Amino acid sequence: MWKYNDKTIRENKGWTDDNGVQHPRNWMVWSADEKAARGLTEITIQSKPDDLFYWVTGPNNDGSWTSTERAIEDVNEVDSNGNALLDEDGNQLVALGLKSQYISRTKSTQGSLLFQTDWAYIRKADDGTVIPTAIQNYRNAVRIAATAIEKDITDCSTMDEFKALFVIPVDSNNIPTGNAPIYDWPKGL
Repeated sequence: MWKYNDKTIRENKGWTDDNGVQHPRNWMVWSADEKAARGLTEITIQSKPDDLFYWVTGPNNDGSWTSTERAIEDVNEVDSNGNALLDEDGNQLVALGLKSQYISRTKSTQGSLLFQTDWAYIRKADDGTVIPTAIQNYRNAVRIAATAIEKDITDCSTMDEFKALFVIPVDSNNIPTGNAPIYDWPKGL
């Protein structure tokens, strides 16, 4: 990113300086000294924080980002005076934290995985056909995985613990050895 007097100058785009001089869109071919003489400053954009874990805005004029950690726990919503915000029925409004959001996603994933084999149970109900052992074992493994993932999420008390659920395990050669705990579902049939 390039700046001229606090204004962003886009690459491959012409620009006008404070003296009214119009510069061509190929200004990037200028030498570093010529860019500096024209008042251009290169700003290095820092790595953007992961917006899964942070509310992120920017980049700022200095190339940094502004980030605020997301809540991992549910938060009761309040107005600017600290008074509880209520719905039309008088119930407290709650902003769901990351733990609640990911438990919900885990339940949804479990439902989607089980849905793929529901046909076997419909067939059993329709005509009594025995459910294949592989299907029953898979469904059991999905339920066990969902329970383990939900427990891992529930057990988190800090953002670092929550972030760890998204880390893919690797061996000494940095080769993945499994799934991140939050996505550790059994392989399909």
